Amino acid sequence: MSLFNIKNSQLSLEIDSFGAEIKSLKKNATQTEYMWNADPKYWKRTSPVLFPIVGSLKNGKYTYNKKEYKMSQHGFARDMEFELKSQSEDEIVFLLKANSETLAKYPFNFALEVGYKLDESSVIVSWKVCNLDSKEMYFSIGGHPAFMCPIEEGTDQTDYKLLFDTKDNTIISSEIGENGTLLLWKKGLVLHNGYMNIKENLFDDDALIIENNQAHKVSLCDKEGKPYISVSFDAPLFGIWSPAKKKAPFICIEPWYGRCDKSIFSGDLSQREWGNKLACNENFYAEYSINIL
Repeated sequence: MSLFNIKNSQLSLEIDSFGAEIKSLKKNATQTEYMWNADPKYWKRTSPVLFPIVGSLKNGKYTYNKKEYKMSQHGFARDMEFELKSQSEDEIVFLLKANSETLAKYPFNFALEVGYKLDESSVIVSWKVCNLDSKEMYFSIGGHPAFMCPIEEGTDQTDYKLLFDTKDNTIISSEIGENGTLLLWKKGLVLHNGYMNIKENLFDDDALIIENNQAHKVSLCDKEGKPYISVSFDAPLFGIWSPAKKKAPFICIEPWYGRCDKSIFSGDLSQREWGNKLACNENFYAEYSINIL
């Protein structure tokens, strides 16, 4: 486990090789910290990489090629040591390869690259998944960055708002049940010109799961509606989360290519909704950006 730092004229970023996880993002001019500090009282992580699954498997297991495998929520990448592949002043790339530990849980030979590049006042987070196996590979991948909210002293989280880049008056959301699977019912989240107030009980039923490309940019805003950080992505779905009933001082905005199983799911790994597949020697590439405003 080692900490690495990159910077440009506007931002400084710190990444832990364990999980290739962002640990700190600061604006140089003010030294304002935007990332959650991983206080285990609320949540011990800051920005884990979710791979090769996003969310939970039904009953904590899945079937592939008629064999059963167990895997914990969000997969194993967040709890593994990555190697440094390359580093410059404003860009860094980490690499994780399949090994005996991963093959026991996930029977595919893969390489996962996680990159971070500073571009003016933005962090571009990139993922490259390589199928090095002789068979088709099935996977999900996602981000889980946690941002300080409130970010100003003397303010409360309920003073803040979320802003979605949609002209619709509602966002349709699903929720996760106690066993970690997706509930079948949905609810509409009312928006006012794209804004939604962050109410105290917003996350009492766990994460909000927003599918079907309803938005591709989500911002955290102060009480005046001025964004201070935004996450932009092409992912078809995303989650918004803070620990239930803890009044935790952070909110996660999570671009996903995959999600947890539905409560009624009974298929194998290849049939997981929003999952991805790669042919032999094929690569998958995706990115999202964190923008400091």
